[in-house]
Amino acid sequence: MKKHLKTLLIVFLISSGIQAQGLLSKSETHFSRQDSLRGSITKERSWWDLKHYDLAIKVNPADSTITGSNTIQYKVLQPYKTMQIDLQEPMKITKVTQDGGALKYKRDGNVFYISLVSAQNKGELKEITIFYQGKPKIAVNPPWDGGITWKKDKNGNNFIASSCQGLGASVWWPNKDHMYDEAEGIKISVNVPGNLTDVSNGRLQNVKTLKDGTKTYTWAVKNPINNYGVNINIGDYVTFSEKYKGEKGDLDCTYYVLKDNLAKAKEQFKDVSRMLKAFEYWFGPYPFYEDSYKLVETPYLGMEHQSCVTYGNGYQNGYLGRDLSGTGWGLKFDFIIVHESGHEWFANNITYKDIADMWIHESFTNYSESLFLEYYYGKEAGLEYVRGTRKNIQNDIPIIGHYDVNSEGSGDMYYKGGNMLNTLRQLVNDDAKWRNILRGLNSTFYHQTVTTKQIEDYLSQQSGLDLNPFFNQYLRDVRIPTLEYTVQDNTLKYRWTNIVAGFEMPVKVSLNGKEITLKPKADWSKFNNDSKIEKVEVNKDFYVLSKNVN
Repeated sequence: MKKHLKTLLIVFLISSGIQAQGLLSKSETHFSRQDSLRGSITKERSWWDLKHYDLAIKVNPADSTITGSNTIQYKVLQPYKTMQIDLQEPMKITKVTQDGGALKYKRDGNVFYISLVSAQNKGELKEITIFYQGKPKIAVNPPWDGGITWKKDKNGNNFIASSCQGLGASVWWPNKDHMYDEAEGIKISVNVPGNLTDVSNGRLQNVKTLKDGTKTYTWAVKNPINNYGVNINIGDYVTFSEKYKGEKGDLDCTYYVLKDNLAKAKEQFKDVSRMLKAFEYWFGPYPFYEDSYKLVETPYLGMEHQSCVTYGNGYQNGYLGRDLSGTGWGLKFDFIIVHESGHEWFANNITYKDIADMWIHESFTNYSESLFLEYYYGKEAGLEYVRGTRKNIQNDIPIIGHYDVNSEGSGDMYYKGGNMLNTLRQLVNDDAKWRNILRGLNSTFYHQTVTTKQIEDYLSQQSGLDLNPFFNQYLRDVRIPTLEYTVQDNTLKYRWTNIVAGFEMPVKVSLNGKEITLKPKADWSKFNNDSKIEKVEVNKDFYVLSKNVN
């Protein structure tokens, strides 16, 4: 979501005639030791398997501090005595305990190395408790530049939320801050001033009022969850709910909004049931029935926090009232509700192991917007929408980022990624099969962290196509395949240019209004038509260019 929203901001500024230079930088090519510590599976991480978090915190709006503890349950994979825990400056660990004793630790930037004393025997389940405190980084421009947002609503009540994709959950709580190893569950207890409500992931277990007048809200998540998907949302909330009758039975849907927005929310949030109906059709059952679905108003635009999707789109359709495709179709739905909820399938159910593979989240979720439209308004509506988003593609750097250094690739993972998948659909050339492939992704990789290779291999196997050159072209190269052709009477000569080695993608071409399928290569090929060729048109649902070189 983070890079996507920054891209959208640039598109908005450009369309408004405002300079956007510098807002979306090129991917870094030089990385620090801290980048490697954050982005790689270090020896101090690999020896233990994360099982469960028990996070208990006090949020104090008066001085923008968080204090608390995190008890981490883990399984020993190999005996070792040093554990890496991540917590970003200026937050600090104050104490660490295991088996009733205090442990020594040392800090290296955003990493703490904890020296364990007791035996760490292979196969054993162990716990460690980390106490911490501090003023977490304030979100400067959430969710692009995230952290904790400390704001007030128009009635003067505190309005607080976390957002930390890319930046990392360790910006506000200590954890194993790498995507490869998800907690199998989490309990989140959040103490807040008595006039406020905290909404976090999963289901509400209890609310306790303390002697000092504050309240502690305890939430529990039963399903695997990635770190950045864990969130806190604190405000003067009111709530309403409904049950969605889905593929796995009744799904509890609960909504938390500021009091003054209740009437608007009851109308705008009707898009939730529409979204669920469309996405369960295309992708399979909502992946977290046990933890429910929640939509929560926040003081920033929104994020895909698991079972606790956040919303700040101003109760209007489109993206802050704008159609990102320029086709009109983007105003048929609330962008934040549809896009961020789409991440429940692609991001929260299927999660990248390394942020370099963020396209797995964002390309499919970008594409889900067009599938939503197709479900309700017909196939051509969805196709028009995804084609319309091409104007936002930059082709600046490859979609896949640098591995092991917490590095995202190009923001093209959204619009170019969506058009790549729409192109792949044309190659599959069977809508029922295409839908089964999308549903199969979510069942095959249910609640798993994955690599690009796993997704590429699955799509190749299920489509029956060798897609290796296809993905090399669209994910690892910035050039748009170009169909060069010449026409002489009834003969068409054609070839691919601007391509990677081995790229031989078939493409549908209309000659004088009659569609045929060509199989271009890097060398010239020839097609003899049954009449003089007057007009050549490449099927517009292929994300390619064409050039008459006569």
